[in-house]
Amino acid sequence: MRRLSGLLLAVCLVAATLVTAAGAADRMWIGFHDDPTFRYDGGRDDAIDRARTVNNATIVRTQVEWSAIAPSRPANAADPFDPAYRFDDLDELVRSSQTRGMEVLITLWGTPGWANGNQKRQVLPTRLTDFTSFARAVAARYSGRFAGYPSVRFFSIWNESNLATFLVPQFDARGQIVSPRNYAKLAAAGYAGIKAGNPRAQVAVGETSSNGRNVRRPGQTDTVAPATFMQLVAKANKRLKFDAWGHHPYPSPVNQAPTQKVRWPNVTLTSMARFGTELDKAFGRKQIPVWITEYGNETKPGEPKGVTETQQRLYAPQAIAIAKKDPRISMFIWFVMQDSAGSTWQSGLYRSSGAAKPAQASFAAAARSLDPRNGRLSIKGGTRNPKLTVFLREYCATNPIGSTVGYTVRSFLAGKLVQVSQGASALGTDCTVALRPSGLTVAKRKTYTVTVEANTATSSAIGRTITIVGS
Repeated sequence: MRRLSGLLLAVCLVAATLVTAAGAADRMWIGFHDDPTFRYDGGRDDAIDRARTVNNATIVRTQVEWSAIAPSRPANAADPFDPAYRFDDLDELVRSSQTRGMEVLITLWGTPGWANGNQKRQVLPTRLTDFTSFARAVAARYSGRFAGYPSVRFFSIWNESNLATFLVPQFDARGQIVSPRNYAKLAAAGYAGIKAGNPRAQVAVGETSSNGRNVRRPGQTDTVAPATFMQLVAKANKRLKFDAWGHHPYPSPVNQAPTQKVRWPNVTLTSMARFGTELDKAFGRKQIPVWITEYGNETKPGEPKGVTETQQRLYAPQAIAIAKKDPRISMFIWFVMQDSAGSTWQSGLYRSSGAAKPAQASFAAAARSLDPRNGRLSIKGGTRNPKLTVFLREYCATNPIGSTVGYTVRSFLAGKLVQVSQGASALGTDCTVALRPSGLTVAKRKTYTVTVEANTATSSAIGRTITIVGS
């Protein structure tokens, strides 16, 4: 194995294992949801490059509409390469993200007419097994098992399921809430399909909007408050399987600050801690992870009722800081990166002209220190040669799965070198390698800085760092 340059490679575990300090999240996946800019615009390659290199994004969220991917019924819906599927633009987004070392969150929603009796895409499929097969096909296509198709680590099921904008009906003819019970069935079907396609995938359910009414009002969109919706999903299926709950804690109305307080059971940023506690109670679990899969502050003049660009500059890092205080929040997605004709929201960090708003710099600065690829994790005191999982997504873009990755590990305690070792591991289907810093014994209540230098025979060295805390 050739000796490497002095670059550092981030070593980190999956989000659920990141250590917390003083009740705060040390690392979060931070990025954008902006399909018009990242998937359809002629300048999408430059835009996704800016997301990573200028704005320090580590994840991109995209909505994958079932009705658009499968406009006609596939012969074998579980086959990720059935000729009925239309994946081209999604393939490009996933590849572009991987090349830049970013993760992808895929949100599945939107029933095709052939699956629900030619009703609206907000209506559940007649046979939930059809959705299971579609979810399995998507997860399998991006499982890392097929050359040229990168792995996707994160998935979520439906979008803002407590709103009739995305899921109907919300109420039955008597005005009783029915959407949570229907969604529980849909989520179970989607989860089963995703895990069948890729057992390593992490799956969020819910994807709830920040507010709702719980009663029908003539002439207004039917909505259910997010905490009510969550509790009724649990009542319908307390054993529902999922890895995280997705939520969109937007301020309402749109001119409010991230510190806005709302009446429960609506849930904005300031009530996320209570929501987490109620989530655990409803499902009988502990410390269920929460992903903020949409958040943003719209600006004037594009949104006349929005905030000023100066206010957005203050609010963007403030929102991230509030999320960071909650140890269960491991993801924060800003909606959108750039204002455009393709989006009805004017919450971009860039104007439609491409010029940066003042919030661009403050967002990028806040995201920089929270990069989960520069990991921080807790290891039990007394552990010898601890096993670490190293994220190497860029290598999957230029090397086949199973390629040999060489590495040099150096561990420091209070600035003093205490361990050096070298080795090699195979690149996994999920773009990780497993390694052990041979010769390191983690002491209780000690903090280590571990640097890992890595390369392959055909790729440049990648480098970052990790902090190990002895517990």
